[in-house]
Amino acid sequence: MVSGEDMQNGAYSQQAEYIVNYSKKLQDDLQVLGQKIKHYEDNVKCLKAQQNRLEESILDMQVALGKFHTTNHATENEDHVHVKSEDETIEHMLRHEKSAAAILCQLKTHHGAQASNLQWTKDVVGIVATLGKVDDDNLSRLLSGYLGLETMLAVVCKTQEGVKALEAYDKEGLINKSLGLHGLGSSIGRPVDAPFLVFCLESLSPYVGEFMANDPQRRLDLLKPRLPDGEPPFGFLGFAVNMITIDSVHLHCISNTGNGLRETLFYNLFLNLQVYKSREDMLKALPCITNGAISLDGGMVRRPGVFPLGNREVIDVKFPKNSEVLKLHKNYFETEKRMKETNWKKERMWEDMQREQALLDHAKFNYEIKKREFVQFVGQSSSYTAQHPYQARSAPR
Repeated sequence: MVSGEDMQNGAYSQQAEYIVNYSKKLQDDLQVLGQKIKHYEDNVKCLKAQQNRLEESILDMQVALGKFHTTNHATENEDHVHVKSEDETIEHMLRHEKSAAAILCQLKTHHGAQASNLQWTKDVVGIVATLGKVDDDNLSRLLSGYLGLETMLAVVCKTQEGVKALEAYDKEGLINKSLGLHGLGSSIGRPVDAPFLVFCLESLSPYVGEFMANDPQRRLDLLKPRLPDGEPPFGFLGFAVNMITIDSVHLHCISNTGNGLRETLFYNLFLNLQVYKSREDMLKALPCITNGAISLDGGMVRRPGVFPLGNREVIDVKFPKNSEVLKLHKNYFETEKRMKETNWKKERMWEDMQREQALLDHAKFNYEIKKREFVQFVGQSSSYTAQHPYQARSAPR
């Protein structure tokens, strides 16, 4: 028969064994967390070094582009045609006084200092009407008419966060007129009273095919239409998405996914919209029109089987007319492209660094909690071993 003293000694022995084992577990946990901290610290350090190298590379390219603009400044100043056309587009937008587009144009032209202090304006790429140019007035009128006034005046943002920042709501779900674009409009005496459309680049499904080879404008290599007999349709001039001339700063890495405006915004606006020389040519090509078509004499097919007829609304906000393209040196385009790509890589690197820093902070937080637990446990177990020294010493290890 086991005596009470033996039972008590057995309990003490089990408790001592538990103290030893749990103490070792806590030490092992601390070691693992310490290794994680070291791993994340190394990652942050490595990413920071890579980011510094990218920043140095960007600076070198900015210097190279600055030298080019200095040597070509006189040539650019001789061409006023596109400046006048852009001014006309902005002037027509400003006539829509209560529109979001008019307020953003007003902000850009007359309140530049105020705009620079607003974080959300950095996410705004621009207004649809100002983000592309076309070769002639007729094509501008046709494409603008196809899109409609609401789309031509639409705001283009890079991210969902930028879209959210444009408009805030109170607890009743009503628009808060003191925040976002509404607050800005009120502050400059142009309240936003009209509904407006916003395109978010990161939420648009981009074109995923190839681009035309050696094309500085990065036109999309879309499959040419074919009639049922395999012949190309007569009078086919091209795709609307490729007839938009885009400023070089918007050709690369505008969205967080690294895409430019052509394969995101304009591809979603026009898709495979075909352009024909005449209405007659367009109607003969109906069997191979998949997403719609327009003709230079005013014909339009919205989509297969849908034909807008009658007098159409005249759209006063149109794409600016493109000036004669400057024959920029090949190295200029290559350098500008590399700088956009490098800037995009730098932004992604910053996101990676923020993620690793968050993991590092979390690991340090867990380490401190585990450390306090260990110190507290050691203190409690020390009190126990002081009261029962023999059992603690005889516990298995």
